[in-house]
Amino acid sequence: MITIILILLSINSVPSISAHFFHSNVSIPEDLLKNATSNPWSFFHQLSGCHAGEKYDGLAKLKSYFQYFGYIPNSLSNFTDDFDDSLESALRTYQQNFNLNITGQLDDQTVNHIVRPRCGNPDIVNGSSSMNSGKTHNTSSSHVHTVSHYSFFTGMPRWRKRALTYAFLPGNQLTDEVKTVFSRAFDRWSTVIPLTFTQADSINAADIGIGFYSGDHGDGEPFDGVLGTLAHSFSPPSGQFHLDGDENWVVTGDVRTSSLTTAVDLESVAVHEIGHLLGLGHSSVEESIMYPTISSRTKKVELADDDIQGIQVLYGSNPNYNGSSTTSVQEKETGSSGGHCLRSRWDLIGLIVAFGLVLLLL
Repeated sequence: MITIILILLSINSVPSISAHFFHSNVSIPEDLLKNATSNPWSFFHQLSGCHAGEKYDGLAKLKSYFQYFGYIPNSLSNFTDDFDDSLESALRTYQQNFNLNITGQLDDQTVNHIVRPRCGNPDIVNGSSSMNSGKTHNTSSSHVHTVSHYSFFTGMPRWRKRALTYAFLPGNQLTDEVKTVFSRAFDRWSTVIPLTFTQADSINAADIGIGFYSGDHGDGEPFDGVLGTLAHSFSPPSGQFHLDGDENWVVTGDVRTSSLTTAVDLESVAVHEIGHLLGLGHSSVEESIMYPTISSRTKKVELADDDIQGIQVLYGSNPNYNGSSTTSVQEKETGSSGGHCLRSRWDLIGLIVAFGLVLLLL
């Protein structure tokens, strides 16, 4: 019990920060445009072209990256700069998950994908990946089918009530304009499932807590500054949703026309992380919201068929939903495995946080 309370206190005692919010091009300070911070993973560009059997300065850092997202087992440590079997295996799995050419090499296509900003939740846990295997849904009498790649957390956790509340970390002092972005993001999910989301005043009493943090913020998953990991969230019933306060978040306007190369669309990231809050893991369908990466100056807020099919497995369909979506992914019939569950390091932490909140409210 003491450990649970300490974990909760460590998160709540992190100094509050004011995140960076912009109206696309309009309000970006000139000095920020001149001194835009590069992606913390940009260094990996220097590794392009490396092959198995070679030794190159920086490969140890790349191995740490792959381990963070589940592609190298946690049992391995003390990484060297050798291009060894563990790195080649990680590359092949990564390339498969993201539908890249499976070469096991650091080709330009793979490196350009690795450096993309992304969600901090892992793609693989305990060596088990579900991102690239799909479940086929017949859509007609022909051999063309919709192929889903949605995944779930271990045990398929879900919310057991239909009316959920959310609240914001008071220290962030968010404007109504920023809060409206999250309201729209929640609405995108409630359109297709029979759940409602209502803003509450108290973050301690709400089902979902949303906060912007910088660097180490007490949950063991520190943020890394501009770009890199953008946000992370916990599976039900934890409800913890953390965003990197150092990002240059765009809340209005067209982020795609932003003159700031590190501009990140807040609603796009929010819709993705809410998917995790509801119980979805990552998907290998690039058009889906639950795809792990999103480039800067990119907007992607419409649920794809893959997202809708996955979330409706957990909650059923909103009776008012008309069955339409913006994005549909179709492939020739190739066969598939069944549904998928993703074991995440967030499962245990999320349960601890949720149980601790209950104890504090007693």
